[in-house]
Amino acid sequence: MSTKTLVVGADHAGFALKDTLAQAARDAGWSVIDCGTNSAASVDYPDIAHAVSARIEGGEAQLGLLVCGSGIGMAIAANRHAGVRCAQAHDATEARLSRSHNNANMLALGARITGETLALDALRAFLTTDYEGGRHDLRVAKLTPAPKA
Repeated sequence: MSTKTLVVGADHAGFALKDTLAQAARDAGWSVIDCGTNSAASVDYPDIAHAVSARIEGGEAQLGLLVCGSGIGMAIAANRHAGVRCAQAHDATEARLSRSHNNANMLALGARITGETLALDALRAFLTTDYEGGRHDLRVAKLTPAPKA
């Protein structure tokens, strides 16, 4: 995949921030796949997290972004997928470290916790930081479930 692709999703509490962040990603040269939601009508956050995670597992996007009220529920749901390493972050430092040390491929943010400026900074850090590898490889490998017998 030559184009950098970010898949995004949010629940009703996070859709407005998701839209702002998706536009920032586009402005930075990323292609964006939007899995919704796109209104304040109530939706179940696990459904959105699973849809975004499936796009990561299927190789349609390199990175993912989830936004709900706190970021917690989305991260929990996403991390049920074997191909996902979703980090909840509150700022750029946590987002950067999640990529460089943990090879996170998905970022979860809380719209009710992290303001727009901090969220934009966190997303920029997440999108521009590479995994360091090396001393982190063994630990990251332990995050991946063993194949089922």
